[in-house]
Amino acid sequence: MDRLLLLLPTTTYRTQDFLDAARTLGVDIVCASEKPSTFEAHAPDNLLTLDFADPDAAAAKVADLSSRRPLNAVVGVDDLTTVVAAAIAERLGLRGSAVAAVAAARDKYQMRQCLAAGGVPIPRFRRIALKDDPFLAARGVAFPCVLKPLALSASRGVIRANNVDQFIAAFRRIATLLQRDDVEVSGDAGQFLLAEQYVPGVEVALEGLLMGGALHTLALFDKPDPLEGPFFEETLYVTPSRLPADAQGAIERVAGAACVALGLTEGPVHAELRVNAGGPWVLEVAARSIGGLCSRTLRFGTGMTLEEIILRHALGWPIDSLARERRPAGVMMIPIPRAGRLQAVHGTEAAGAVPGIEDVTITAHAGQDLVPLPEGWQYLGFIFARADTPGAVEAALRDAHARLTFDIG
Repeated sequence: MDRLLLLLPTTTYRTQDFLDAARTLGVDIVCASEKPSTFEAHAPDNLLTLDFADPDAAAAKVADLSSRRPLNAVVGVDDLTTVVAAAIAERLGLRGSAVAAVAAARDKYQMRQCLAAGGVPIPRFRRIALKDDPFLAARGVAFPCVLKPLALSASRGVIRANNVDQFIAAFRRIATLLQRDDVEVSGDAGQFLLAEQYVPGVEVALEGLLMGGALHTLALFDKPDPLEGPFFEETLYVTPSRLPADAQGAIERVAGAACVALGLTEGPVHAELRVNAGGPWVLEVAARSIGGLCSRTLRFGTGMTLEEIILRHALGWPIDSLARERRPAGVMMIPIPRAGRLQAVHGTEAAGAVPGIEDVTITAHAGQDLVPLPEGWQYLGFIFARADTPGAVEAALRDAHARLTFDIG
């Protein structure tokens, strides 16, 4: 029986979906997290504690485990685990992209340096030290611009500034964010931020799988809600895209060029791009699959999940089809409207009864402290829909969301 290592941070939404996929495939699962499990002593071959911030040490620890019972694949399920997964794969000779390539994708400044060197269209950018005077730093920036941390995901800490005063406020807000107890950054990620040109246009997300250096597009999502700032909270994802075929082709070509420029060759890729009259512009390329529970919108071939495809690829198993099912689908990541403590959620049955809605999953729990963007990163939950057209999917998601109310004290 093949043996698979899953890197599962305690904060991830993805644990259950990846575990379900591994069980469907019938592989032996080893689960690693950054915090010890109370059951680890009773199952040392299947539960592991790793320091995700120290890839070399984690790789050495996994190599010791694999020397006793060999591993056939390693998969990191989200941003926190991409680099350590690459380090483990490299140490054990398993399928994966080079550590340097994955690390570059994890650092927004390094990423943009690689993309610029590769001729990939990206916004103009500057790295700014947090110890610098923000007023002086703003003098070298063209407005509007976007400030963002180097290593956070889910639009956390991403703020648009239209003038010097807004730049200074955003600079200080990001600096404060990086000092929060629930933010784990080190090295350059804790000492610098990125300021880049604001690129107008529609935003899309490309979900892909790299196989031998070739990017295979699994889905292209439209983001129907405008993302113009001052914060960039993602809400709606709808696939297939309604953009013209030539625009979609250009997006796929640019995303592929971005992977080449970074040196990524194997595994899932999630890319964010803006499209305007100048064509596609790359905003982000992550060496991981789509976040949250959004992967539940995707089915392939005869019903295979995205997680099954990722695991099959990592294991070197055949994949019958990478074609997404034809029926349009979408998800709404339910935004947090304001800070406070969640008291109750109303309207889930009414939302679930909307034609086209498949599921309404509330992931926040009563009594939970809610933190909206740009400081927060979580959602209240997820709404899933399928319908005959992308427009009908979008309408169903908006209708269902409108039927939900949240008591926040």
